[in-house]
Amino acid sequence: MKSGDRQGLTLIEMVVTVAILSILGMLVLPLTQMTAKRTKELELRRDLREILTAIDKYKEDKDFALKQGKAQPTTINDTGYPKSLTELVEGVPDPSDPSGKKVKRYLRRIPRDPFNSYKGDDPEKMWHLGCNKDKRDGDWCKDDVFDVYSLSEEEAINGTKYKDW
Repeated sequence: MKSGDRQGLTLIEMVVTVAILSILGMLVLPLTQMTAKRTKELELRRDLREILTAIDKYKEDKDFALKQGKAQPTTINDTGYPKSLTELVEGVPDPSDPSGKKVKRYLRRIPRDPFNSYKGDDPEKMWHLGCNKDKRDGDWCKDDVFDVYSLSEEEAINGTKYKDW
């Protein structure tokens, strides 16, 4: 055989090719992991904004209805905030409807925390809920839902904890 008649790859060429592909693979893997984490963080921010906006809108509507005399406080300690996240989905009688038959819903569904592995449907286990009178890191008093944040202890890309968002 002449050296010009060779077909195929030598062992050295194969080793060099595999080494180059391995190095490229090691560089791409952290990038894809970071992209996936960033996507989950964006989802968490969007979900928190959606829930907190719904809570604020509920409070505004309740305060407006109380001011107009179309609603009464349900208890002495009624803060005007929803009693649960489920109340935002199931809805409450719309104070602007004189017949009282129309229901106003603030959320279509309760978003899931992308960093919480809980698979059930109980919103009190999906999110950490806070009352109007609770401290942020305390247990939920169950009087109302004033604040919602992640149960995750993980650290975000920017160095903060998800539970502090």
